[in-house]
Amino acid sequence: MGNSLPKGHKKLLNAWAFYDWANSVYNLTISSAVFPIFWGALTIVRDNDDNIISDTVTFLGVNFNNDSLISYVTALAFLIVSFISPFLSGIADYVGNKKNFLKFFCYLGALSCIGLYWFSLENLFFGLLCYLLALIGFWGSIVFYNSYLPDIAFPEQQDAISAKGYSLGYIGSVILLIINLIMILKYDWFGFENEGLPTRLSFLMVGVWWIGFSQYTYYYLPKGNKKDKLSKDILFNGFKELKSIWRALKDNIELKRYLFAFFVYSMAVQTIMLIATYFGIEELDWGEQDATTGLIISILLIQLVAIAGAFLTSKASGKYGNIKTLIVINIIWIIICVYAYTITTPGQFYVAAAIVGLIMGGIQALSRSTYSKLLPENAVDTASYFSFYDVSEKIGIVIGMFSYGLVAQVTGSVRYSILFFIIFFVIGVFLLFRVPRNEK
Repeated sequence: MGNSLPKGHKKLLNAWAFYDWANSVYNLTISSAVFPIFWGALTIVRDNDDNIISDTVTFLGVNFNNDSLISYVTALAFLIVSFISPFLSGIADYVGNKKNFLKFFCYLGALSCIGLYWFSLENLFFGLLCYLLALIGFWGSIVFYNSYLPDIAFPEQQDAISAKGYSLGYIGSVILLIINLIMILKYDWFGFENEGLPTRLSFLMVGVWWIGFSQYTYYYLPKGNKKDKLSKDILFNGFKELKSIWRALKDNIELKRYLFAFFVYSMAVQTIMLIATYFGIEELDWGEQDATTGLIISILLIQLVAIAGAFLTSKASGKYGNIKTLIVINIIWIIICVYAYTITTPGQFYVAAAIVGLIMGGIQALSRSTYSKLLPENAVDTASYFSFYDVSEKIGIVIGMFSYGLVAQVTGSVRYSILFFIIFFVIGVFLLFRVPRNEK
């Protein structure tokens, strides 16, 4: 049987990494590229000269700014994920059926993406519910996916296979995005009357891609590592385990200090990735160039450069150590924030996008594998440890998004929000310096 491969086996590692290829299409098409443009087209009313007349959406009888509404739904989804993941990971570790949970969230996310095909202003509640559930499905599955890393790979393999996962994700998601963009921009080639139907078909294709390619991962991944039966108090077992992990952190200074550093710099990294498109729309003078095409070019640029970034970071961490490499990447983020504050033209935006891509793939892959390496040896409750990691990241996103909105609201410009993120990176660097380093 395929699923009885030993830990560290090349086929097992590749099957694990391949889940990134399957699910990353959600992140690119739904989070970054096609859905935000679709949402804008659906909710913004323009005059003949392309000036915005209205960007207000009525939802549940209340008028919302279109960006505010989608931000609130996004924040709510991240809060739900933060709350449920301790339940989930505790159950998964206790019962030993991590794979079933990974499948459940994968199918929830993918079917919700398919549901976005029917998104319209008339079906606003249904559409936003699908958007919410797709986000919960994606991030819920990531908890279980990440928690497999120490189970399937030895410490010396983890940096490379983590980077390979991210790289596969970038390649797969770019391939599907290019197919979708050809359908949308050249809709007449395929006999469509306008870009509306191919745009909605791209959401359907994300769901089919995600379910289809994940089957290879499921074939080889082990079921789990415990065989205990389900009992009444199992539901709160995740919270009990988180408490015991919190207590264990007191004795593991290295892991505890790293987690605090990750929490702070991740707030800024994740928020910048979520708001980059809005910054491009609001703050740049696109002139004759079409803003939509320009933004998609920059998104593709980030994805492609990130492949190289993940591998370069993996090599750097092998040579200089994980913590030193993370410190350097955080310092580069500070420089980018200062540069982003000054940019006004699409060309400058592309330069910023290329550098962001280079360090975005690196910081994500390296943060995940550094945490995995710092876990106590032979830790069986890896899903609970990774639940801790994921909850930190999600709460960070909620705080980051709130800070971004608040600063933009008070100052009237998202530029000042970018400057504000420098504080997070500076604190992140300071905290990383405090992590005791005994890396081989």
